[in-house]
Amino acid sequence: MTSYAVFLRGVNVGGVNLKMAELRTALETLGLTDVKTLLASGNFVAVSDAAPDALKSTVEGCLRRTFGYEAWVVVLTARQLADIIMACPYPANDPQTHSYLTLSCDPLALDALEEAGREDTELCRLSPEALAWLAPAGGTTDSPFSKLCAKAKYKSTTTTRNLRTLVKVRDALAQDASN
Repeated sequence: MTSYAVFLRGVNVGGVNLKMAELRTALETLGLTDVKTLLASGNFVAVSDAAPDALKSTVEGCLRRTFGYEAWVVVLTARQLADIIMACPYPANDPQTHSYLTLSCDPLALDALEEAGREDTELCRLSPEALAWLAPAGGTTDSPFSKLCAKAKYKSTTTTRNLRTLVKVRDALAQDASN
């Protein structure tokens, strides 16, 4: 059994509104255990005996059937998430600048984002699945890199989270492991 962090793309923005209790119930029907939703932005942790790619496919299918939207997720093991956070050179709590990580199930998509975004944004590749970047506090959605990540061609393979959110998800996984 493996502990996973799963990040849903585009939840509770743009008209896709999911209640976390309903999400948890749907996920439990897949045989996932220790399911915990975190925040209202479509993050959950769970334990499964499925491989990451199989879990991704299963969760996306469940979300599409249950909630009727074009669902995309990024799945990371607890170890991958911890390593990504540890590799991030940016601060989690800076009042002037916010640290973001774009996560992907496709390293080639991150390669393309990194290439296209490096002129306008300070970027740091953390792993095949993660790219860190900085945005001014209060101006994240207006930042050039945020606009680049929002393009339709990255919708099925990427999602972005604040570093503080990833720390909370990592801590939830660590708490599960200690129980």
